[in-house]
Amino acid sequence: MWLFKSSIGRKVVMSVTGLALILFLTFHCCMNIVALFSGEAYNAICELLGANWYAVVATLGLAFLAVCHIVFAFILTAQNRRARGDNRYEVATTVNAGKVEWASKNMLVLGLIILIGLLIHLWNFWYNMMFAELIGAMPAISPTDGFGWIKETFSNPVFVVIYVIWIVAIWFHLTHGFWSAMQTFGWSGKIWLKRWQCIGMIYTTLLMLGFLVVVLAFAFGIAPSLCCDGNCCAEAAACCQ
Repeated sequence: MWLFKSSIGRKVVMSVTGLALILFLTFHCCMNIVALFSGEAYNAICELLGANWYAVVATLGLAFLAVCHIVFAFILTAQNRRARGDNRYEVATTVNAGKVEWASKNMLVLGLIILIGLLIHLWNFWYNMMFAELIGAMPAISPTDGFGWIKETFSNPVFVVIYVIWIVAIWFHLTHGFWSAMQTFGWSGKIWLKRWQCIGMIYTTLLMLGFLVVVLAFAFGIAPSLCCDGNCCAEAAACCQ
């Protein structure tokens, strides 16, 4: 099948899976921002998703997209290195040299950082929430208490630093990946290439800022408090009525 055998086909697969993952990140970011306003509302969303069949199916679908994106990224990188040979170490001298060019030349490194961050993220949240609920495990914090897991994770400065680095790596990756996908689809000419770069830069920056604000809000203790088992702070006293 040409999608898997040809270079263009592989780039199309990379672009489609990449844009699908960006849509998921957008949903995930909106969900996380809810935690900045109400722990109860965030946990209600977690309970709605939880280990329900549709959430499990969606998770499997996301895993498939992520695996496809990662595998094809390595295939294309190896293919490009073979095609360039000794020239792969030459310094690019294009008018677009800068952040986007740097990201373009370091997509594999960024991808590896993102992959490591993803594994840590899955361990901190998916393993202790959906997976724990599926197998009937009872970790220190309830699998349905997503708000509690956010507070627990970002009370650790090590995880805060890791997540900040992860978010920055994703930002670099997406600023290049967004307009590159549009270029693969043939939707960028001389005028639209610059426009897609601008759109991608703005959208990706806002998206990653959303994740970063959540991490820093919980790290510095300025996120809202949650009423648990009748023990409330003054700000959350209303939920104990």
